Amino acid sequence: MGVADVVYYTFHFTELRSIIQWKTWHNPVHERNREKEPVSLQICFDFLDKTSRSFSTVIQELHPQLLVPIALFYLILRGLDTVEDDMTIALDEKMKVLREFHQTAEKEGWSFSGNGPDEKDRELLVQFHYVTEEYRKVKPVYREIINDITRQMGDGMADYCKKAADGKAGVDSIKDYDLYCYYVAGLVGNGLTRLFVESGLANPALNERLHLQTSMGLFLQKTNIIRDVREDWDDKRRFWPREIWSKYVEDFDDLFRPENREAALNCSSDMVLNSLNHADECLFYLAGLKEQSVFNFAAIPQSMAIATLALVFRNPDIFKKNIKITKGSACQVMLESTQNLQKVCEVFTRFVRKIHKKNTPKDPNFLKISIACGKVEQFIASIFPPQDPKALQRAVEAAPQLVKKEEDPATIKAREEEKWDLIYMMIAVMGTMFVLSCFMIGLAWLLGARFDVAVDQLTQRFSKADTAPAQTPVNDYDQREL
Repeated sequence: MGVADVVYYTFHFTELRSIIQWKTWHNPVHERNREKEPVSLQICFDFLDKTSRSFSTVIQELHPQLLVPIALFYLILRGLDTVEDDMTIALDEKMKVLREFHQTAEKEGWSFSGNGPDEKDRELLVQFHYVTEEYRKVKPVYREIINDITRQMGDGMADYCKKAADGKAGVDSIKDYDLYCYYVAGLVGNGLTRLFVESGLANPALNERLHLQTSMGLFLQKTNIIRDVREDWDDKRRFWPREIWSKYVEDFDDLFRPENREAALNCSSDMVLNSLNHADECLFYLAGLKEQSVFNFAAIPQSMAIATLALVFRNPDIFKKNIKITKGSACQVMLESTQNLQKVCEVFTRFVRKIHKKNTPKDPNFLKISIACGKVEQFIASIFPPQDPKALQRAVEAAPQLVKKEEDPATIKAREEEKWDLIYMMIAVMGTMFVLSCFMIGLAWLLGARFDVAVDQLTQRFSKADTAPAQTPVNDYDQREL
């Protein structure tokens, strides 16, 4: 932690508290046992840590049945993305590798060293034979799903690379924008859903709701595209659709000019609106996940996305630099998102209200954004109806025994846990004060403090106070002067 972090958390103590709570109180539903893994699988997880620390954490807490398949699924798609992003690879070779990646991922000993020396994840492909070695051990039904998604994504990336070579790489319509996000993220949601259902850890009905699977991926990808607009512009890439930005500026580069700041903010709010329209379907999807580790795996990124969306909404900094939510805020969101759907809905409600609060009538999208925020809250209210305190009090007074009988066991358990948490905290505080007191006294003694002299002086002072005779107050006033 640097000096800047120390200063920041000095004035944002609640965020520091969230970090400490996450590090101290978070208990993984399942823990990976590295000692029982072969060396090749250990190397795969090392690459997972290097390529994405955020996803690596939630993946390694997954149910043992899905731990390895999803970890390898991520590495395979990361390898595919590394080939697609590298502009030093010749077009013909790149398209061939992309279209055949789903087959080569199963070939024994296959690796790829054609990336440029500066490509970030080049080493993953150089040592990809470790991934193929472990991938061939995965259950055939899981491999079939991963192969299908890899094939579709590879074909989509190859088509996009061909368009880029022909000078048609820009995203023109919202339909093109949705299609691009589907290929790079929506397909991932589709593949993960099929893995969840196949493992028996999700409701089979999710397989029939393709729009819900797609929204999970699109919500994440669109939020990242909004957040990374400056970084992409610096790299001469444009993912914001012309159909949206052309309503506000003549040329996409104009969004980054200070004199067009208000138009740029209105354009960004239009992009946020496009992403926000997927939020309620993401919550609907999460309701179909049965197992806690799978729920955590899916819920954390979605909660991070809504928090990021609230951060970037009408924020001029996105056109100056890449911005992210703070580590403290991220830990708070993760703590809340690893409990249950109701807590995740509370996270969504909090950040949707932040968006609504930042919304301004000067924005041409003001009404649409207000409706989109209301739509999310309305959906949440349909799952968890808000309680009227007065009506609840009347019900308690009218039927106290019935209420007591039907009290939720989870509520009772939570209340009991809160009581013990308070007790433990008080013990911790008192213990800390005791240890500090002992330390200070010991330090004083080492530096030569004479506690015996201090005790003698205090004893003499109190003994004198007890034995001294009472004195009659003397009136010094001259009565004649009165």
